[in-house]
Amino acid sequence: MVNANKPVLKFHGHGCLQLTKGDVSLIVDPFLAPNNPVAQAKAADIICKYVLVTHGHPDHCADVPEVVTNNKAMIVGTFEVANEVAKSCPGASVDTPGFGAKKEYEFGFIRVTPAWHGSGIAGALPCGFIVKFYEKVIYFAGDTGLFLDMKLLGQLEEIDYAVLPIGNYFTMGPDDAVLAAEFLNAKAVIPVHYNTWPPIEQDPVAFKDKLKAKADIPVIILDPGAELVL
Repeated sequence: MVNANKPVLKFHGHGCLQLTKGDVSLIVDPFLAPNNPVAQAKAADIICKYVLVTHGHPDHCADVPEVVTNNKAMIVGTFEVANEVAKSCPGASVDTPGFGAKKEYEFGFIRVTPAWHGSGIAGALPCGFIVKFYEKVIYFAGDTGLFLDMKLLGQLEEIDYAVLPIGNYFTMGPDDAVLAAEFLNAKAVIPVHYNTWPPIEQDPVAFKDKLKAKADIPVIILDPGAELVL
């Protein structure tokens, strides 16, 4: 249940998450039921003001058109990705801060970060986002491999929660995610992008134990549909 007084992070499964406080909500990489086999919510259930898109692969943007159209929500992403997905949302508002940008919004700010992955769109690059959502800072890594500049991201922002993929196929796996958490100096980690399909099957508890042993950073495991009060 959403807590009106504190930010709430909801995990919709795979790489789709939503931040909400009061009547302000943003969703990252809308991929919901029935397209997302582990999601409980459908696109029609989502209420939000902002839709953040890391890249153009269907498992990260399949439900952008319905969510954006239903809510008259703003699409946020890199110039190429945001404008490409907006083609399916006639009249949609689009904001394209670009890599290195740190733009203020009503809830705080969004910083666009690099990601090492494909984009699904010719000539486009994938990204991640560091979002200050009221009093908390959350890093949505998106689909990415490990990269050394994560250390720089940890210097630029004090990250409360790092949302990291651990699937080890298409993205980094558990061992590299342990290093990523250390590079970022994150206060806590939320693993995503695993167990949606057989190629990305992973044990999040084993990942939690590895990170505890290596860096004593807590791991918060969320089942699809679960909410975390931040």
